[in-house]
Amino acid sequence: MGLVILLVMAAGVALMLTRRLPTAFALVLLAVVIAFLAGAPLTGENSVLDTVLQEGAPTLAATMIAIILGSWLGKLLDETGIAGTLVRKIVEFGGDRPTVVALGVLAVSALVGTVTGSAPAAMLAGIIGIPAMIAVGVPKVTAAGTVLMGIAVGIPFELPVWQFFSTALNLPIPTVRGFMVKLFPFALVAALAFVLVETRRRGTEHSWSLKSVEAKPRSRREQLGDAPWYALLAPAVPLVLALGFELAIIPSLLAGVLYALVTTTRPGEMNKRLLRTLYGGFEVAAPPIALFIAIGVLLAAVKLPGAVDALEPLVKAVSPHNPVVFVLVFTLLVPLCLYRGPLNVFGLGAGIAGVLIATGIYPAAAVLGMATSYNQVFGVADPTSTQTVWSAQYAGVTPQQVMVRTLPYVWAVALGGLCVTAATYL
Repeated sequence: MGLVILLVMAAGVALMLTRRLPTAFALVLLAVVIAFLAGAPLTGENSVLDTVLQEGAPTLAATMIAIILGSWLGKLLDETGIAGTLVRKIVEFGGDRPTVVALGVLAVSALVGTVTGSAPAAMLAGIIGIPAMIAVGVPKVTAAGTVLMGIAVGIPFELPVWQFFSTALNLPIPTVRGFMVKLFPFALVAALAFVLVETRRRGTEHSWSLKSVEAKPRSRREQLGDAPWYALLAPAVPLVLALGFELAIIPSLLAGVLYALVTTTRPGEMNKRLLRTLYGGFEVAAPPIALFIAIGVLLAAVKLPGAVDALEPLVKAVSPHNPVVFVLVFTLLVPLCLYRGPLNVFGLGAGIAGVLIATGIYPAAAVLGMATSYNQVFGVADPTSTQTVWSAQYAGVTPQQVMVRTLPYVWAVALGGLCVTAATYL
């Protein structure tokens, strides 16, 4: 039966790769089929309806709330002009020096990446940053990759991601935070190397940008001027509270929302702005929330006793325990997290992580190391991820071009994360 479940998982991957079904729908269908194959009854204890669907759907509720708050803060950064001001100041400082401008956009992208992920983060940093880089001679593929590599630098400190791994892997936040801090230097070095190597190796390309810095209609915030200097600290507020003062994630994000609001908005306009940006945040958060509901359902299915008993012998047979072999094997498997592959943690990879933990193959902390290392690759180089697609298209290149250019750098980040995992937890 374990082999049949693995074949069903492979079919699920095929459905997602061929886009026959959206990822969230495919994961729920996969979860229901696995539950039936595992011998789960329709209702009652360890059942399809009560355990997998009813209890599984809200499993990642805390992550969903964190996603909403992060999206809310992201909308505030956009509407109040905080993100735009950060990028414009960096561009003004860099002048006509391509490498300096690119490093500045990288820094802003990293800061924004700690608040929100996916396409919203790319847009906040890239709407102005990508045309500005292209205008001073940064090649288009490098410009798109710079924004994505910057977001990847921020991912280890993205609070909703902490909450996701904490809930999905049943780990305390301090454990997640501790590994993310260890992963951060690899992401930072890789991003700096990307900018320094690619801008110098490719030289300057003074090509006509498909976009213009002024292509976006001037918002009310831009018409009024830049955001106050003290408001520019808003993206860092949640991170300082959560990392420096070890405050809980949801209160930290709420503090960031309030800080951004108070430092940019007149008292009489606060209510309207709060509601407007909150509703806008819900629109941004809807796709990942749907995905997290589906992931919760899948996690509930693979943790059923019947599924664990069926999969344990097969998974044990192919899972390396020697630290060196562990690093080599899972480094070679990095491409399987691309194109919504089986090791993509925001897809079937979440189910595989659940299996590894439920069967006791690896400790949960080791699975955390694997999943977060792969997530660094997916967040930059996957041609199907929304931030990669948006950045590439906005720069006037294809997502595949961005993947080819960035993959060696993020592959090295994954290798570093897997080495830390093996040395620490195996």
